[in-house]
Amino acid sequence: MKTKLTFLALVLTAGLFASGCATATPVGTFYTELSLPVNVAGGDASYSKVGKATSNSYFALIATGDSSIETAAKNGGISKIKFIDWKVKNILGFMGEYTTYVYGD
Repeated sequence: MKTKLTFLALVLTAGLFASGCATATPVGTFYTELSLPVNVAGGDASYSKVGKATSNSYFALIATGDSSIETAAKNGGISKIKFIDWKVKNILGFMGEYTTYVYGD
């Protein structure tokens, strides 16, 4: 039992230090689910198409996928980008999903 509590304490402490206080985006130590703006092309905010591209990470060891702006625009058939959003969901650093949304025509 003592070993399990020690392990849990180490994991929680590592999570607190790994999250850092000077990150580019807000990060929750245990759970993060955010929607963040990336870029606005300016002018007219109306759009007719949405493209999406997703990447995933597992156990902070493996990351796969392509969540680039180029891939999201291609997936939505977009040639003129109006604005871009980014969504992230991460649970304890063990499982993460990172999605780029491109809006345009």
